[in-house]
Amino acid sequence: MRIIMTSSIGGSIKENGKKIPAPLLGDNNFLEKIQNEWIHNSKVMIIAASPDDYERNDMICECFTQSFPMSGLSISCMEICDNRNEKLADKIKEMDVVLLAGGHVPTQNNFFHRIGLKNRLEDFNGLLISWSAGSMNCADIVYAGPEMEGEAIDPNYTRWIQGLGITNINILPHFQSLREEWLDGFRLIEDITFEDSMGHEIIALNDGSYITIEDGVTRLFGEAYKIIDGKIEIICQNGMSIVLKE
Repeated sequence: MRIIMTSSIGGSIKENGKKIPAPLLGDNNFLEKIQNEWIHNSKVMIIAASPDDYERNDMICECFTQSFPMSGLSISCMEICDNRNEKLADKIKEMDVVLLAGGHVPTQNNFFHRIGLKNRLEDFNGLLISWSAGSMNCADIVYAGPEMEGEAIDPNYTRWIQGLGITNINILPHFQSLREEWLDGFRLIEDITFEDSMGHEIIALNDGSYITIEDGVTRLFGEAYKIIDGKIEIICQNGMSIVLKE
């Protein structure tokens, strides 16, 4: 299995308040990397992040059905697995590409557990692409930082949950926009993420940055930061890459 975990995949833009298909992001050779890994007329399956939001899921699938060919990525079929059709997960090993969508991390995590995704991916030999929540849930122990109103002050909200075990890296996506965000009266990064990083390393990715795992080597592309023990430092710049693990 070849793995690409990113903050944002692109594939759509908003026009008159509606999302329309667009090519995937090209920053840091992201699209070129996917093109190099792509099989002609790939069979593609999306694993939903919001398994009961059928309207959103259909929109994502319809959008990608157009945006992937726009990006030079030919497809023979594209399906989305959600609460309507959990049995689709039985076909994962037949796919050329599996996409893990973005959304609410704990919601997606529960769905992954329900369909047994971790075990199913053990037999998958294709290309796995994840973004946002999908990338976060790739970790062995996932950092599910608060993101919805009320979660930061809920004493029962669980911030560390069992993930897919694809990597031991905790990814924090969309860092360029989260830096100024507030939640439940707290600064999302300085007051929440820094506190949660005590004893934990978190890799914060800007949109356009991504991490690959191939042949046992984990490599980071684009601007990214390491957060640990309440401190932050930049570890990679746009247009550059570093090896995180080999």
